[in-house]
Amino acid sequence: MTSYVQKKETIERKWYVIDAEGKPLGRIASKAAHVLRGKHKATYTPNVDCGDYIIIINAEKALLTGNKLDKKIYYNHSGYPGGLRERTAREMQERYPVEMVERAVKGMLPKNRLGRQMYKKLFVYAGSTHPHMAQKPEVMEVK
Repeated sequence: MTSYVQKKETIERKWYVIDAEGKPLGRIASKAAHVLRGKHKATYTPNVDCGDYIIIINAEKALLTGNKLDKKIYYNHSGYPGGLRERTAREMQERYPVEMVERAVKGMLPKNRLGRQMYKKLFVYAGSTHPHMAQKPEVMEVK
């Protein structure tokens, strides 16, 4: 008996909404990455982007547990000498909440062409509104 192999022409994609308000960032990110990869489906195939679309709302209200707000540091480098920029998680949450959630999810996706393709199906919004109501997204709970 042979294994089922998903073809990209037969993929049916759904839209899901995750409300990040009061939820730990890591749990939101791991659930989103799981669905973006398509691992929640019985037809999961590792070499095909068979995941669904994810919309994350209220990114500014995502929680970080423990002392992470002050101790976790996000790094960027411009490529020039002395171009290293450091930001704490508190600063990221206040100024760039969308980028903080996007980085968390992107870090859990594969680091290759397929991962970049999956990442394009992620939409993060700081507030509680989003422009994807026409796609009729389903609410997904994160514990």
